[in-house]
Amino acid sequence: MTILLVEDDRLLADTLVDALNHGGHAVEHINHGDHAHASLSTRHDHTLVLLDLNLPGRSGLEILEALRRHDSVTPVLILTARGAIEDRVRGLDLGADDYLAKPFSLEELEARVRALLRRHAPTTVLNVGALTFDSMAQRFTLGDEPLALPPREQRLLACLMRHAGQPVDKSALASEAFAEDDIGENAIEVYIHRLRKRLGSHDIKLSTVRGLGYLLEAP
Repeated sequence: MTILLVEDDRLLADTLVDALNHGGHAVEHINHGDHAHASLSTRHDHTLVLLDLNLPGRSGLEILEALRRHDSVTPVLILTARGAIEDRVRGLDLGADDYLAKPFSLEELEARVRALLRRHAPTTVLNVGALTFDSMAQRFTLGDEPLALPPREQRLLACLMRHAGQPVDKSALASEAFAEDDIGENAIEVYIHRLRKRLGSHDIKLSTVRGLGYLLEAP
C-alpha cells in the first residue's frame, strides 16, 4: 500500500518523498495530471492521495472529480499554492478530505497525513460465506483455496462483496467497479455469468433481482 503524490514541482516532490519515506511510508510520485488520472482509474491500492491542483494536463480538480465517481473511500489531501478560496471550497465539495496551502511545513504535512490515515484505516477483509477478500493484498480465497481471477472479474466481485446482501444495478456496478472504462451492460452480464460458474459449488449465491440488479449473499 502506497501514498500517491501528484505534484509537478520536482524539488518539492523530492522533499516530500524523502520526508514520507523517512516516516515509514511508501510513496509513488506522478508529475502529470493525465498520468495521475490514468493511474487512479486502474489502480485501487493507494492509502492516500496528495494532490496538487495546478498540474500539466488534467487539473487536480478534474482528477479528484473523476476519482470520486468510483472511489469514495481513498482519502485525498489537496496541496495548492492558489490563494482563491473558491478552489479550496470546490475541492472539498468534490470530495477532498483536507487541504494544505503552500508553503507549508513538513511537520504539518506529516501530522495531517497521520490524521487522515488514522481516520480512514480500512476494514481489510470481507467475508461472504466461504468467500474472503483481502482488500489490502487484493487477494480472494474460496473455501480456504486461492481464487485467481482476471482483473475485471476481480474488480466486479470486490464491488459485489462490498454490497453483499443488497442488490446492485448494472449502472452502479459499471461506475464503481470499472470507473471510466467503456464497459457495457452486456459485458457485465458475461462477467456475472463467469463468476456464477466460479462460485457455484460453494455456499454463495449470485442472483438476479428483477428490476434491482445483482445480489451476492450466503444463504
